[in-house]
Amino acid sequence: MAAAPVWSVDPRTGKQREQVAVEATAQEVDATVRAAHDARGALADRTVRAAFLRTAADKLTAAKDQLVEAADAETALGPVRLTGELARTSYQLRAFADIVDEGAFLDVVINHPDDTATPPIPDLRRYKVPLGVVGVYSASNFPFAFSVAGGDTASALGAGCPVVVKAHPDHPGLSELVAAVLRRAAAEHGIPESVLGLVHGFEAGLELIKHPLVAAAGFTGSIRGGRALFDAAAARPVPIPFHGELGSLNPVVITEAAAAERAEGIGMGLAGSMTLGVGQFCVKPGLVLVPSGAAGDGLVKSLTDAVSNTDAGVLLDHRMRDNFIAGVAERAELADVETPVTPGSGGDHTVSAGFLTVPADKLAAEGEHDLLLEECFGPVTVVARYDDDAQARAVLSRLPGNLTATVHLSTEETEGKGRGTEILAELTPLAGRVLVNGWPTGVAVAAAQHHGGPYPATTSTSTSVGGTAIERWMRPVVYQTTPEALLPVELRDDNPLGLPRRFNGQLER
Repeated sequence: MAAAPVWSVDPRTGKQREQVAVEATAQEVDATVRAAHDARGALADRTVRAAFLRTAADKLTAAKDQLVEAADAETALGPVRLTGELARTSYQLRAFADIVDEGAFLDVVINHPDDTATPPIPDLRRYKVPLGVVGVYSASNFPFAFSVAGGDTASALGAGCPVVVKAHPDHPGLSELVAAVLRRAAAEHGIPESVLGLVHGFEAGLELIKHPLVAAAGFTGSIRGGRALFDAAAARPVPIPFHGELGSLNPVVITEAAAAERAEGIGMGLAGSMTLGVGQFCVKPGLVLVPSGAAGDGLVKSLTDAVSNTDAGVLLDHRMRDNFIAGVAERAELADVETPVTPGSGGDHTVSAGFLTVPADKLAAEGEHDLLLEECFGPVTVVARYDDDAQARAVLSRLPGNLTATVHLSTEETEGKGRGTEILAELTPLAGRVLVNGWPTGVAVAAAQHHGGPYPATTSTSTSVGGTAIERWMRPVVYQTTPEALLPVELRDDNPLGLPRRFNGQLER
C-alpha cells in the first residue's frame, strides 16, 4: 500500500496547500526510534547538551520570519501571537539549558556509613538518570510552545533523553521546518541529528507509544485521544510513564462582593480570557459561577457588551469548527439555558464568540445539564448563576480535575474577611494552579510554575511547564557500598563538577 501523503492545509479556506511529507510506516517508526536510541550517548555530557539547547534557541530566533509565516499559513493564529509564542519557545530552551548547567535537577544525595543508626546506614549515593527515548505528541493549538521544539521536547533533551515527535496534522509543514532547525543545532555540537526524530500519521502515533525502546511519552490534546494513548502505554508488556494533558474546564468563582465592587472590569476581563486565541487555550475559563441579583446582572451585561464586540475568528481546522458549532448548539438547546450572545458560525470558515447562562441549581445534581460541565473547545463559556454559597459549593463538588481554578474576591475579602480562605480551600483540590483576581490564560515559564492537575486535566502529578518538567524524564538510581573509582563522577566525594547536593544531611551549593 502506498504511503498516504501529508498535506499542509489552510484553515482559512480548508484547501490543501502543499504536500510536505508522507505518513510513516511501522518500519519507519521503528527505524526512527532506534536511531534516536542509538544517539542517546551523545547527550551524556551536560555541557554539550546545554550548548545544544542554546544553539537551538538561537537558530529558531534567527529563522523567525520563515517559521512564523509557515505557522500562520497552517494555523491562522496570526503573526503577533505566533511571534510571541516562538519567543517563548526559545526562552524555554534557554531556561532548560540553565537548569542543565546548574545540575540541581540531578538530585544528588550522599550518605556515608553510620553504624550508630537503627538500622545501620551503609554508604549510599543517589542521583537521577535519563529514562531513554521520549515520544512527544504535538499539540494543535501551540504550534511552537507545545510541539516539535516545545516544553516536552526541551525538558526531555535537557534530561538527556532523545526525542521522537509525532507531528500534529494541523501544522505538518511547520513541524518539518522546526525539526530541521533542531537537527542543525545538534550537528553543530557533534550530536547525531537522529536525536530528534519526527513522524507523521495516526498509525505512526500508535506505533510510537508501543515501541519497546520508547521509555516515556508526553501528550497535549483531547481527553479521548490522550486516554487512548495512556491506556496503550499502560497495556504494554513493559508499561511506561505517560504524561498527558487532556482537557480542562478551568472553573471561575465570582463572589457577590467582587461583582458588586467591579462588575464591569471582571466582565471585560472574562471576555478577553475566554476569546483569547479564538478560545483555543487549554486554560480558557469554561465555567463561571456568577451570583444572582443586581451585582451579577451588571457583570453579565459587561460580558455581553465585550463579547458582542469580538470579531469572528478562524479555528485551527474545520473538524474543530464543526465540533464547536455542533457543541454550542447542543448546549443551547438544553432547558433553562439562555444565550445573551449566541456562539456559532461566523461565516464560511470562521466562528463567532458567545456565552451561555444557566441557573446553577441545574448543575448541582446529575442530569442532562452535565454536558455544560464538559470542555467545549473554542470561544464560548458557561455562566452559572448561583443564589447562595451552598449552591456554588454544590456545583464545584461535581467538577473533575482541572488545570486551573480561579476566584475573584473583593478588596475586603482579599484581606481575610468573608469566604476568601474558604473558597481557596474548596478550589485547591480541583486544580494544579489556583488564581486570585486574575485570569488563567497565560502560563508563565518559571521555576515555580505548575501546569497540570488532577485527572482528566493530566494523567500524572507532574507539570509540563517550568523547570520541574524535566523530572518527568528521569529516574533515581542508588549506588551502595560502591568504591569511589567506580562511581559516576556526579556521586564522588570531592564533587569535581561542583553540583548542588545533600551531603550527609547537609545541603551544599
